[in-house]
Amino acid sequence: MDAFLHQVIAGLATGGIYASLALALVMIYNATHHVNFAQGELAMFSTYLCWTMINAGWPYWAAFFATLVLAFLLGAAIERIIVRPVERAPVLTVVVVFIGLLLILNSLAGWIYTYTIKSFPSPFPEQPPFGSHIISSHELGAISVTLIVLLLVYLFFRFTPLGLAMRAASQNPDSSRLVGIRVGWMLALGWGMAAAIGATAGMMIAPVVFLEPNMMAGVLLYAFAGALVGGIDSPGGAVLGGFIVGVLENIVGAYLIGTELKLTVALVLIVGVLVVRPAGLFGKVIVTRV
Repeated sequence: MDAFLHQVIAGLATGGIYASLALALVMIYNATHHVNFAQGELAMFSTYLCWTMINAGWPYWAAFFATLVLAFLLGAAIERIIVRPVERAPVLTVVVVFIGLLLILNSLAGWIYTYTIKSFPSPFPEQPPFGSHIISSHELGAISVTLIVLLLVYLFFRFTPLGLAMRAASQNPDSSRLVGIRVGWMLALGWGMAAAIGATAGMMIAPVVFLEPNMMAGVLLYAFAGALVGGIDSPGGAVLGGFIVGVLENIVGAYLIGTELKLTVALVLIVGVLVVRPAGLFGKVIVTRV
C-alpha cells in the first residue's frame, strides 16, 4: 500500500509540472489558436539561465525569481519580434515558425552549454519530510510551488483589471479594441506569462530528469496530453488534465507496462481523446452552421 501511495503522490508531483506547462500551452492557444511547439524549449532555455546564475554564486531563490523575469521578457520579445509578423499567415506558416523556434532554442542551448548532462540543484532538503518515505522533500516542494503558481495565475486572471483585459483580448480581440484594450500588448504579456510558467515547470523538473537541451521533449508531450484531456481551450481543465496524466503515467508505468514504455501513456491518451472527445473533458464544442 505504501508503494502505491508513493506512486500516486509522485504522480501528483510530476503532474503538477505537466499542469504548469499545459496551462502555458493553453494560454498561447487561446491567444493565437495555435499550439506552441517551442514551449518546452523555452522552459529548458530558461532553466539553463537559472543554472548559470546559481553557478555564478546566486542564492537559489534569487536565481529562481530572476529567471521568471528573464523568461517573461524572452516570451514577450518572441511574440513581438517573431510571432507578430506571421499572426495572419496561413496555419502551416505559423507551425513552421514554432518548429523553427524549437530547433533554434535547442541548438542555441547545445552550442552555449554543450549537450553534456548537468545536475540541477533542488532547493528542498534531501531528508524526507516528517520522516515519511512515501513522499520526498522535492516532490512535496514541487507540488507546493506548482499550486502557488497556479493559484496566483487564477487570482490574476480572475480579479485584476489587467488579467481581465488579457482574457478579453484573447477571447474577442475586435470587441476589445473597440473598448480601448491594446490587444497586441495583451498578447505579448500572455506570451511572457506563459514563458514564466513554463520556466517554473523546467526548474522543478530539472533536478529529477537532469539538465540537458532535450530534457523537456517528453515533458512537453505529457503536458500536451494533459491539455487535450482537460480541454485545449480550458485553463482549469488543462491543469486538471496535467495532474491526471501525471498520476496515470506513474501507476500504469509501475504496475502495467514498465517504466520503459511510460511515454506511450501520453501517446495513447492523445489519440484516445482526439478520437472519443476531441474537445476534452472541459473544452468547448464549437458547432458551425454550413
